[in-house]
Amino acid sequence: MELTLWTYEGPPHVGALRIADSMEGVHYVLHAPQGDTYADLLFTMIERQQRRPPVSYTTFQARDLGGDTAELVKRTIAEAVERFRPEALLVGESCTAELIQDQPGALAAGMDLGGIPMVNLELPAYSKKENWGAAETFYQLVRTLLKPQLPPPGTPKADPSRWRAEGRRPRVNLLGASRLGFRCRDDVREITGLLASHGVDVAVVAPLGARPADLMGIPTADANVCLYPEVAGPLCSWLERSFGMATVKTVPIGVGATVTFLQELHRTLGLELPAGLIPGDDGRCDSERHSQLPWYSRSVDSTYLTGKRVFIFGDASHAIAAARIASRELGFQVVGLGTYSRELAREVRAAAAELGLEALISDDYLAVEAAMAEAAPELVLGTQMERHSAKRLGVPCAVISAPLHVQDVPARYSPVMGFEGANVLFDSWVHPLMMGLEEHLIGMFRHDFEFVDGHRSHLGEGAPSAGSSGASGSSGVSLAEPPSTGAPATAGELCWSSEGEAELAKIPFFVRPKVRRNTEAFARERGIGAITDEVLYEAKAHYSR
Repeated sequence: MELTLWTYEGPPHVGALRIADSMEGVHYVLHAPQGDTYADLLFTMIERQQRRPPVSYTTFQARDLGGDTAELVKRTIAEAVERFRPEALLVGESCTAELIQDQPGALAAGMDLGGIPMVNLELPAYSKKENWGAAETFYQLVRTLLKPQLPPPGTPKADPSRWRAEGRRPRVNLLGASRLGFRCRDDVREITGLLASHGVDVAVVAPLGARPADLMGIPTADANVCLYPEVAGPLCSWLERSFGMATVKTVPIGVGATVTFLQELHRTLGLELPAGLIPGDDGRCDSERHSQLPWYSRSVDSTYLTGKRVFIFGDASHAIAAARIASRELGFQVVGLGTYSRELAREVRAAAAELGLEALISDDYLAVEAAMAEAAPELVLGTQMERHSAKRLGVPCAVISAPLHVQDVPARYSPVMGFEGANVLFDSWVHPLMMGLEEHLIGMFRHDFEFVDGHRSHLGEGAPSAGSSGASGSSGVSLAEPPSTGAPATAGELCWSSEGEAELAKIPFFVRPKVRRNTEAFARERGIGAITDEVLYEAKAHYSR
């Protein structure tokens, strides 16, 4: 464990809290000191919920350590059961309380809980993190509730096409959606509607919105859909081993993946593949027309986007999906791909290898920022940390993954899965680049006579002068002043001449920092003290060889 300003994931008990807060009828008793109760803020401030999470803290203080903290645990558990009457109880400890070794789960097991199912969460806080904690909690809760239903050894695997013999529509479970995930609420709504349009019902959505009684109905479905492998991966594997339930593993983010997801779903359930999902001579399906993204990517208007350099970092599922969409559906050049999800590092490395890249597996946001600067992208797709890093580097950014900010939890309907999700991603990724083009054009034409002070537009006297605040572009860049290059005019013993700075300002803002660094390195190697426009040209020719 290391001290850091920002972190991609919290300790595993935060993951457990996400599962408890995602469900109804579940309560979490957390043995934790007074300072570890901050987790409430994640849900009330970021998710903007109208209630606090279903958690009771023992909230011990320093003076309690000289007494019997085990009694404090038992008292808190008894009070939580009496007050909330949960349908299932989770009991665990925070990273700080783990050092005391009170073993709250064992204490709860020896208490009379009135028949309430209790799950003892043993989450190693100093070796695992939040997503692992969420996955382990979800797995342990479902396993505890389904224990009486476990089929005896040697039972044949369940037939995913049994719905025909039972005279009903096929049904699946949607697993993995949780609080503090990225657009989970809207993804569930989008995929539920998509499945309904193909004649497939949803039996259980979990953990988001489910009750313990709903989890006991998971085996009634014909197959499971693993929407978010970070949370539902271990559970889906166990259900496949124990109940013989098939799993649809394709994550439907992007047009191509949504089509692949539907094709896999139909094969798994034994459904006849509809004409809209059968590829034509050009390799495309008619179902792609449900999204604007494929049409725009093939239009002449998308020419400006072709070959744009993109750096991608986030949780494994969203990072892999973003790399596939960027490279195959938008024609971008992926110059960096990474994740903080170490449990799925193998999958990210495989996706990076297909793009000729070495994946960045790290939970150090400064290392990610350094890799981002080295790659010199024109667009960053990442978490809220990458948004801050990209801002410092002067590069546009779109958030594609948790951890996120309150602004990434829109009140409106805004999925990222399915065909409508592809539209949302298209808008989120393309608009920052278009704004970047606008800023570049403003900077490139700032010396044009139409932009100088005193010139009037076709609006006549009613229009503000170009030098006034009203003449600024939508990005806030004044048309009368050259935009800042984002770096000082001197670098050690080097200095930039006014001609050199003027020529540098003509270079697009998203590659300007790299050009400045390369030019200064070129000048140092040759002992040049003043960088003029001629030196800039020579450096450009040198690095273009």
